Amino acid sequence: MRLRISGAVLQVPLLILGLAPAAPARADCDVGNAWMQGVCRQLSDTWTQGQDDLYLPFRAIHLPYAYSEKTINSLREATWGLGYGRSRYDAAGDWNAWYGMLFLDSKSNLQPAVGYAHQWIWGPRQGWHAGLGYSVVLTARADYHSYTPIPGLLPIASINYGRASLNATFVPGGTGYGNVIFLWGRVGF
Repeated sequence: MRLRISGAVLQVPLLILGLAPAAPARADCDVGNAWMQGVCRQLSDTWTQGQDDLYLPFRAIHLPYAYSEKTINSLREATWGLGYGRSRYDAAGDWNAWYGMLFLDSKSNLQPAVGYAHQWIWGPRQGWHAGLGYSVVLTARADYHSYTPIPGLLPIASINYGRASLNATFVPGGTGYGNVIFLWGRVGF
């Protein structure tokens, strides 16, 4: 196993973690129309009223229709990492979260990801429930212009029990890139 760490790579997650306590206590959402005010309040309330979460990225599955068997065998699929987030269930029972994660990409480089996620939830929050939604994410990779930020909008799905969940997203792509199912666990505390 090889793990590449450089000063630039470490600065990104440290900046993310350093900004968490400095975030404003409550945003001033008295701007724009009613829809924009509602979105602003949802984003702000998720941070200020949310509970702490621990994220545990653990697997990337490279889909065989986009990669040769030889390439798949050369890629890392154990994406071990760690992350922190704040999440809450809103008045409609849907799940919302701010998050940041750092994990190993398929070439054993550190990859940061920060974003906001929303899932529509089915089932009782105290027991088994499932979610389906989206994440607005900002990530960066060593092999993409030396960590140039990459924005994205990805689907997410989850199976949950209480404050623990197994989550998945699909990263689209073409032949030899993307087309990855990314898995992580989340535990609320």
